Amino acid sequence: MGSTGVTPAAGAEADGGRRSASDAAGVIVLGACALWSLITAAAHGGRPEGVLLAVLAVAAGYAAGRICGALAPVAAPLTGALAGIVLTIGVPHLAPGPQPGVPLGHAGATAALLALSTGAACCAAWSTAVPALRPALWVLAAGIVATAAVLGTTTGVVASAAVLLCSLAAGRVGHRGVGLAALAAVTAVVTGLTWAVASSALPEGLAASLEGPLTGHRVELWQDALALARQDPALGVGPGRFGELSATSVASPLSDGKPHSALLQQAAEQGAIGVALLAAAFCWVLYALWRTARPTPVALSAGAALTALAAIAAVGNALSFTAVSVGAGLLAGLATARPLAGEPTHQESVVPGDRQV
Repeated sequence: MGSTGVTPAAGAEADGGRRSASDAAGVIVLGACALWSLITAAAHGGRPEGVLLAVLAVAAGYAAGRICGALAPVAAPLTGALAGIVLTIGVPHLAPGPQPGVPLGHAGATAALLALSTGAACCAAWSTAVPALRPALWVLAAGIVATAAVLGTTTGVVASAAVLLCSLAAGRVGHRGVGLAALAAVTAVVTGLTWAVASSALPEGLAASLEGPLTGHRVELWQDALALARQDPALGVGPGRFGELSATSVASPLSDGKPHSALLQQAAEQGAIGVALLAAAFCWVLYALWRTARPTPVALSAGAALTALAAIAAVGNALSFTAVSVGAGLLAGLATARPLAGEPTHQESVVPGDRQV
């Protein structure tokens, strides 16, 4: 093995500095999200409880992931993957109240949980030091894709399969920064298309092809959200107020009062600063994955699953479900935890931000 030229103590100190920087960034971003929801609620009489619960769920999941990932880097993500499958199958309606039906309602949450479960199984596969166990974990990840097909969620099949393929390809990626930049670009494209559909900025043919799978009702909700965002671009109309101010939502007897797009909901209810904070939260996760000392395939597998979640949330209601928020934080924590025991050396990639072997 080649020498890194850095003593173990110095390497541990550098790793601790990287983790401290990403943790501090996370505290600032999540704290700002909670504070801004309170400010906008005070300005317009909104209800910030939903945002506060989501922030708490992500923070709790992240802390639990860091602890469990340090103690059991293989068993913890495996357990998380199995728990996600059980939750998806055993609790088909993940939130109380009326369900508007596919593709609205709980469909996005189901797809998001399956994508996160696939990412957790892939992280376990890349973390294990037992060669005989790795194929079984890949089979588990493929089984989650099959589960999505059995449940009839096309979005879940596509998202889970994409996560699995990205994870398999991650073993050949020489620099995690390139992979994470590609994931960020995918998220930017999806959110840009969402905004373009809401503002009717796309060519007629492309807009018609996208409106089919999205449904006209969802597009009308997006257009209402964009109109509300223009009323007060800085502060929005207040958290939790979209349902009472949207004409499309009020006219629908089964409406859940949400625009079914995290991006447009933030824009409508918390203004441009709310959108910026939502983007900052996602960028923080990617930054933490870039700086983590875990092997590159683990970081990219988690990044692929969280990118799938971001894409689903851009066109759906996934982040309104506490189980999804907890799962996202848990996976991010598992992928950025530093195991107490050394990890198998054959997984290491010699890239900036990784431990060199």
